[in-house]
Amino acid sequence: MTTVPDKERLLAQVGFAVEIDKLKRVLRRNTLMDGSRRENDAEHSWHLGMLAMVLGEHAPPGTDLGRVTAMLLVHDIVEIDAGDTFVYDVAAVEVQRKAERAAADRIFGLLPADQTVTLRALWDEFEERVTPEARFARALDRLAPMLANHHTEGGSWVRHGVTIEEVMEKVEIIREGSPALGAYATEIVELSAARGHLARGHA
Repeated sequence: MTTVPDKERLLAQVGFAVEIDKLKRVLRRNTLMDGSRRENDAEHSWHLGMLAMVLGEHAPPGTDLGRVTAMLLVHDIVEIDAGDTFVYDVAAVEVQRKAERAAADRIFGLLPADQTVTLRALWDEFEERVTPEARFARALDRLAPMLANHHTEGGSWVRHGVTIEEVMEKVEIIREGSPALGAYATEIVELSAARGHLARGHA
């Protein structure tokens, strides 16, 4: 016997699905690792989900990797409205926070009420970075662009004159989520600096 769907609920879910397709149009600062073009937010979110699967063994014991992956899938949806902000532009990042909260209210609010609560809670958890899952998710979110820049001769680091000291501040976020990945990130940052792909800050 076929179950008759709740048409209003289904239409809300489909409306959300159509809306988040816009994430494919939001371009990030870094390029693909072959340097051919800029990465978009949807590609970034997919890549992070894969990293959660592949690098999950480096998460703290007991970390719920399913929850980590879910957070990574929703974490940048707000950039449909708020746009992408360069992580090393401190002033812009502060302004971005308010815009992203308004975006979260609007976009997650397109869903049926129960799903609004579930997805918004995942987004809030990622932002607050209190749980082991959120810290590991944020570690992966910081590691991926470092890998992209490392494999494109400095990429956005070179274009924007980013210093090794600025990048090492982000490495600390990686270390909080995974000491092993933090150690690896330190290695690639130091190698990038040795290759001249990161500036040295003023003493």
